[in-house]
Amino acid sequence: MSEKSTKVRESSSYLIFKIFNTIFMILICVVTLYPFLYLVSQSFSSEQAIMQGKVTLLPVDFNISTYKSVLAKGDFLRSYKNTLIYSVIGTVLAVLLSCFLAYPLSKKELKANKFITKFVIFTMYFGGGLIPNYVLMQRLHLVNHVAGFLIPSLLSTYYIILMKSFFQDTPKELEEAGELDGLSPIGIFFKIVFPLSMPIIATMILFNAVGYWNNWYNSFLYLDKKEMWPVAYYLRTIITGASTSADPGEASAEKLQIAANIKSCSMVLMALPIICVYPFVQKYYVQGMMLGGVKE
Repeated sequence: MSEKSTKVRESSSYLIFKIFNTIFMILICVVTLYPFLYLVSQSFSSEQAIMQGKVTLLPVDFNISTYKSVLAKGDFLRSYKNTLIYSVIGTVLAVLLSCFLAYPLSKKELKANKFITKFVIFTMYFGGGLIPNYVLMQRLHLVNHVAGFLIPSLLSTYYIILMKSFFQDTPKELEEAGELDGLSPIGIFFKIVFPLSMPIIATMILFNAVGYWNNWYNSFLYLDKKEMWPVAYYLRTIITGASTSADPGEASAEKLQIAANIKSCSMVLMALPIICVYPFVQKYYVQGMMLGGVKE
Protein backbone atom coordinates (compact mmCIF):
# COMPACT_ATOMS: atom_id res chain seq x y z
CA MET A 1 0.00 0.00 0.00
CA SER A 2 2.86 2.38 0.85
CA GLU A 3 4.43 1.99 -2.62
CA LYS A 4 1.08 2.57 -4.33
CA SER A 5 0.39 5.64 -2.22
CA THR A 6 3.86 6.97 -3.06
CA LYS A 7 3.21 6.51 -6.78
CA VAL A 8 -0.14 8.25 -6.43
CA ARG A 9 1.50 11.16 -4.63
CA GLU A 10 4.26 11.35 -7.26
CA SER A 11 1.79 11.27 -10.12
CA SER A 12 -0.35 13.93 -8.43
CA SER A 13 2.70 16.14 -7.88
CA TYR A 14 3.77 15.68 -11.49
CA LEU A 15 0.26 16.54 -12.69
CA ILE A 16 0.28 19.74 -10.65
CA PHE A 17 3.71 20.58 -12.05
CA LYS A 18 2.47 20.06 -15.62
CA ILE A 19 -0.54 22.31 -15.00
CA PHE A 20 1.56 25.15 -13.58
CA ASN A 21 4.20 24.68 -16.26
CA THR A 22 1.58 24.85 -19.01
CA ILE A 23 0.06 28.01 -17.55
CA PHE A 24 3.51 29.56 -17.21
CA MET A 25 4.44 28.76 -20.84
CA ILE A 26 1.12 30.18 -22.07
CA LEU A 27 1.82 33.41 -20.20
CA ILE A 28 5.29 33.59 -21.76
CA CYS A 29 3.79 33.10 -25.23
CA VAL A 30 1.23 35.84 -24.59
CA VAL A 31 3.87 38.27 -23.34
CA THR A 32 6.09 37.46 -26.32
CA LEU A 33 3.44 37.66 -29.03
CA TYR A 34 1.48 40.64 -27.74
CA PRO A 35 3.99 43.37 -28.80
CA PHE A 36 4.17 42.06 -32.37
CA LEU A 37 0.40 41.60 -32.65
CA TYR A 38 -0.03 45.11 -31.29
CA LEU A 39 2.33 46.47 -33.97
CA VAL A 40 0.41 44.65 -36.70
CA SER A 41 -2.86 45.99 -35.35
CA GLN A 42 -1.48 49.53 -35.21
CA SER A 43 -0.19 49.34 -38.77
CA PHE A 44 -3.73 48.65 -40.05
CA SER A 45 -5.49 51.19 -37.80
CA SER A 46 -6.27 54.85 -38.31
CA GLU A 47 -4.26 57.65 -36.77
CA GLN A 48 -7.20 58.81 -34.65
CA ALA A 49 -7.70 55.36 -33.12
CA ILE A 50 -4.01 55.09 -32.31
CA MET A 51 -3.86 58.54 -30.72
CA GLN A 52 -6.98 57.80 -28.64
CA GLY A 53 -5.55 54.49 -27.38
CA LYS A 54 -8.31 52.37 -28.84
CA VAL A 55 -6.01 49.90 -30.62
CA THR A 56 -5.24 46.62 -28.85
CA LEU A 57 -5.03 43.27 -30.63
CA LEU A 58 -7.49 44.12 -33.41
CA PRO A 59 -7.26 47.04 -35.86
CA VAL A 60 -9.65 49.95 -35.40
CA ASP A 61 -10.91 51.76 -38.52
CA PHE A 62 -9.13 49.21 -40.69
CA ASN A 63 -7.15 50.70 -43.58
CA ILE A 64 -4.06 49.94 -45.64
CA SER A 65 -3.15 53.48 -46.63
CA THR A 66 0.17 53.33 -44.78
CA TYR A 67 1.22 50.15 -46.55
CA LYS A 68 0.17 51.67 -49.86
CA SER A 69 2.21 54.76 -49.15
CA VAL A 70 5.34 52.81 -48.22
CA LEU A 71 5.07 50.23 -51.00
CA ALA A 72 4.20 52.82 -53.63
CA LYS A 73 7.50 54.59 -53.16
CA GLY A 74 9.77 53.68 -56.07
CA ASP A 75 12.81 53.15 -53.86
CA PHE A 76 11.22 50.68 -51.46
CA LEU A 77 11.35 47.55 -53.65
CA ARG A 78 14.86 48.44 -54.76
CA SER A 79 15.96 48.73 -51.15
CA TYR A 80 14.29 45.41 -50.38
CA LYS A 81 16.18 43.84 -53.27
CA ASN A 82 19.43 45.35 -51.99
CA THR A 83 18.82 43.91 -48.54
CA LEU A 84 18.14 40.46 -49.96
CA ILE A 85 21.37 40.55 -51.97
CA TYR A 86 23.42 41.90 -49.06
CA SER A 87 21.96 39.35 -46.64
CA VAL A 88 22.62 36.35 -48.90
CA ILE A 89 26.16 37.35 -49.89
CA GLY A 90 27.09 38.55 -46.41
CA THR A 91 25.70 35.45 -44.69
CA VAL A 92 27.50 33.03 -47.01
CA LEU A 93 30.82 34.86 -46.66
CA ALA A 94 30.47 35.31 -42.90
CA VAL A 95 29.69 31.63 -42.26
CA LEU A 96 32.51 30.40 -44.52
CA LEU A 97 35.11 32.76 -43.05
CA SER A 98 34.01 31.94 -39.50
CA CYS A 99 34.34 28.22 -40.29
CA PHE A 100 37.77 28.68 -41.86
CA LEU A 101 38.99 30.44 -38.72
CA ALA A 102 37.16 28.41 -36.08
CA TYR A 103 38.04 24.97 -37.45
CA PRO A 104 41.86 25.38 -37.31
CA LEU A 105 41.57 26.97 -33.88
CA SER A 106 39.72 23.88 -32.66
CA LYS A 107 42.92 21.85 -33.24
CA LYS A 108 45.19 21.89 -30.20
CA GLU A 109 48.12 20.74 -32.31
CA LEU A 110 47.98 23.95 -34.35
CA LYS A 111 51.08 26.06 -33.71
CA ALA A 112 50.38 29.39 -31.98
CA ASN A 113 46.82 28.20 -31.28
CA LYS A 114 46.62 29.92 -27.90
CA PHE A 115 48.12 33.15 -29.21
CA ILE A 116 45.72 33.38 -32.17
CA THR A 117 42.76 32.51 -29.95
CA LYS A 118 43.69 35.25 -27.47
CA PHE A 119 44.18 37.68 -30.34
CA VAL A 120 40.69 36.88 -31.66
CA ILE A 121 39.18 37.34 -28.19
CA PHE A 122 41.10 40.63 -27.84
CA THR A 123 39.11 42.07 -30.74
CA MET A 124 35.91 41.45 -28.78
CA TYR A 125 36.92 44.01 -26.16
CA PHE A 126 38.99 46.52 -28.12
CA GLY A 127 38.33 48.12 -31.51
CA GLY A 128 39.96 50.73 -33.68
CA GLY A 129 37.23 53.30 -33.19
CA LEU A 130 34.71 54.87 -35.54
CA ILE A 131 36.91 57.52 -37.16
CA PRO A 132 39.91 55.22 -37.87
CA ASN A 133 37.53 52.63 -39.33
CA TYR A 134 35.93 55.20 -41.61
CA VAL A 135 39.31 56.56 -42.73
CA LEU A 136 40.47 53.01 -43.45
CA MET A 137 37.36 52.22 -45.49
CA GLN A 138 37.77 55.47 -47.38
CA ARG A 139 41.41 54.83 -48.22
CA LEU A 140 40.51 51.33 -49.39
CA HIS A 141 37.90 52.93 -51.69
CA LEU A 142 35.10 50.94 -50.05
CA VAL A 143 32.82 53.90 -49.32
CA ASN A 144 29.74 53.69 -51.57
CA HIS A 145 30.65 50.10 -52.38
CA VAL A 146 28.83 46.89 -51.49
CA ALA A 147 31.96 45.66 -49.71
CA GLY A 148 31.79 48.70 -47.45
CA PHE A 149 28.46 47.44 -46.13
CA LEU A 150 29.48 43.77 -45.87
CA ILE A 151 33.07 43.71 -44.57
CA PRO A 152 32.61 45.43 -41.16
CA SER A 153 30.13 42.72 -40.09
CA LEU A 154 31.74 39.64 -41.64
CA LEU A 155 33.39 38.22 -38.52
CA SER A 156 32.03 38.03 -34.99
CA THR A 157 34.27 36.87 -32.15
CA TYR A 158 31.33 35.31 -30.32
CA TYR A 159 30.30 33.27 -33.36
CA ILE A 160 33.88 32.10 -33.91
CA ILE A 161 34.20 30.93 -30.30
CA LEU A 162 30.84 29.18 -30.54
CA MET A 163 31.85 27.33 -33.72
CA LYS A 164 35.30 26.51 -32.35
CA SER A 165 33.71 24.90 -29.32
CA PHE A 166 31.40 22.87 -31.56
CA PHE A 167 34.20 21.69 -33.86
CA GLN A 168 36.15 20.44 -30.85
CA ASP A 169 33.44 17.83 -30.28
CA THR A 170 33.76 16.38 -33.78
CA PRO A 171 34.98 12.75 -33.49
CA LYS A 172 38.66 12.63 -34.42
CA GLU A 173 38.24 9.06 -35.66
CA LEU A 174 36.16 10.30 -38.59
CA GLU A 175 38.81 12.81 -39.58
CA GLU A 176 41.52 10.15 -39.30
CA ALA A 177 39.45 7.87 -41.51
CA GLY A 178 39.23 10.69 -44.05
CA GLU A 179 43.02 11.03 -44.00
CA LEU A 180 43.41 7.30 -44.64
CA ASP A 181 41.08 7.70 -47.65
CA GLY A 182 43.43 10.33 -49.04
CA LEU A 183 41.38 13.42 -48.26
CA SER A 184 43.18 16.73 -47.83
CA PRO A 185 42.43 18.91 -44.78
CA ILE A 186 40.05 20.96 -46.92
CA GLY A 187 38.37 17.78 -48.17
CA ILE A 188 38.01 16.50 -44.61
CA PHE A 189 36.35 19.73 -43.60
CA PHE A 190 33.86 19.93 -46.46
CA LYS A 191 33.06 16.21 -46.75
CA ILE A 192 33.11 15.17 -43.09
CA VAL A 193 33.14 18.05 -40.61
CA PHE A 194 30.84 20.45 -42.45
CA PRO A 195 27.91 17.99 -42.90
CA LEU A 196 28.19 16.96 -39.24
CA SER A 197 28.07 20.60 -38.17
CA MET A 198 24.73 21.53 -39.71
CA PRO A 199 23.14 22.51 -36.35
CA ILE A 200 25.78 25.15 -35.63
CA ILE A 201 26.01 26.15 -39.31
CA ALA A 202 22.24 26.73 -39.43
CA THR A 203 22.48 28.73 -36.22
CA MET A 204 25.21 30.92 -37.69
CA ILE A 205 23.21 31.38 -40.90
CA LEU A 206 20.24 32.57 -38.87
CA PHE A 207 22.32 34.93 -36.72
CA ASN A 208 24.18 36.47 -39.65
CA ALA A 209 21.09 36.72 -41.86
CA VAL A 210 19.17 38.54 -39.13
CA GLY A 211 22.18 40.77 -38.49
CA TYR A 212 22.55 41.81 -42.12
CA TRP A 213 18.80 42.15 -42.63
CA ASN A 214 18.46 44.58 -39.72
CA ASN A 215 21.77 46.39 -40.28
CA TRP A 216 21.32 50.06 -41.08
CA TYR A 217 24.37 51.50 -39.31
CA ASN A 218 26.92 50.36 -41.91
CA SER A 219 24.89 51.97 -44.68
CA PHE A 220 24.58 55.13 -42.57
CA LEU A 221 28.37 55.31 -42.36
CA TYR A 222 29.56 53.99 -45.70
CA LEU A 223 26.73 54.27 -48.26
CA ASP A 224 25.84 57.76 -49.43
CA LYS A 225 24.08 56.70 -52.62
CA LYS A 226 20.37 56.20 -52.12
CA GLU A 227 20.16 53.44 -54.73
CA MET A 228 22.50 51.31 -52.58
CA TRP A 229 20.59 51.64 -49.32
CA PRO A 230 19.23 48.49 -47.63
CA VAL A 231 15.61 48.49 -46.59
CA ALA A 232 16.42 48.96 -42.89
CA TYR A 233 18.13 52.28 -43.54
CA TYR A 234 15.56 53.29 -46.13
CA LEU A 235 12.70 52.71 -43.68
CA ARG A 236 14.63 54.56 -41.01
CA THR A 237 14.76 57.62 -43.24
CA ILE A 238 11.00 57.32 -43.81
CA ILE A 239 10.35 57.14 -40.07
CA THR A 240 12.66 60.07 -39.43
CA GLY A 241 10.99 62.05 -42.18
CA ALA A 242 7.52 61.27 -40.80
CA SER A 243 8.58 62.27 -37.30
CA THR A 244 10.23 65.53 -38.38
CA SER A 245 7.98 66.50 -41.28
CA ALA A 246 6.69 69.99 -41.81
CA ASP A 247 4.05 71.81 -39.78
CA PRO A 248 1.34 69.28 -38.80
CA GLY A 249 -1.31 71.93 -39.21
CA GLU A 250 -0.59 72.01 -42.92
CA ALA A 251 -0.57 68.24 -43.31
CA SER A 252 -3.48 66.33 -44.71
CA ALA A 253 -5.35 63.66 -42.74
CA GLU A 254 -3.62 60.98 -44.77
CA LYS A 255 -0.17 62.36 -43.91
CA LEU A 256 -1.07 62.56 -40.24
CA GLN A 257 -2.25 58.95 -40.34
CA ILE A 258 0.97 57.82 -42.00
CA ALA A 259 3.02 59.80 -39.48
CA ALA A 260 1.22 58.04 -36.61
CA ASN A 261 1.49 54.40 -37.68
CA ILE A 262 4.36 54.37 -40.15
CA LYS A 263 6.71 53.05 -37.47
CA SER A 264 4.47 50.03 -36.89
CA CYS A 265 4.15 49.43 -40.62
CA SER A 266 7.91 49.64 -41.09
CA MET A 267 8.60 47.21 -38.24
CA VAL A 268 6.12 44.70 -39.64
CA LEU A 269 7.66 44.86 -43.12
CA MET A 270 11.14 44.45 -41.65
CA ALA A 271 10.26 41.51 -39.39
CA LEU A 272 8.03 39.57 -41.79
CA PRO A 273 10.77 37.79 -43.84
CA ILE A 274 12.66 36.70 -40.73
CA ILE A 275 9.46 35.43 -39.12
CA CYS A 276 8.72 33.39 -42.26
CA VAL A 277 12.20 31.83 -42.33
CA TYR A 278 12.72 31.20 -38.62
CA PRO A 279 10.33 28.20 -38.21
CA PHE A 280 12.36 26.23 -40.76
CA VAL A 281 15.65 26.67 -38.87
CA GLN A 282 14.33 26.71 -35.31
CA LYS A 283 15.35 23.12 -34.54
CA TYR A 284 18.88 23.79 -35.77
CA TYR A 285 19.00 26.97 -33.70
CA VAL A 286 18.15 25.11 -30.49
CA GLN A 287 20.58 22.25 -31.24
CA GLY A 288 23.36 24.65 -32.15
CA MET A 289 23.03 26.68 -28.97
CA MET A 290 22.99 23.52 -26.84
CA LEU A 291 25.78 21.64 -28.61
CA GLY A 292 27.93 24.66 -29.31
CA GLY A 293 28.04 25.92 -25.75
CA VAL A 294 31.40 27.32 -24.71
CA LYS A 295 33.38 24.81 -22.67
CA GLU A 296 36.82 24.89 -21.15
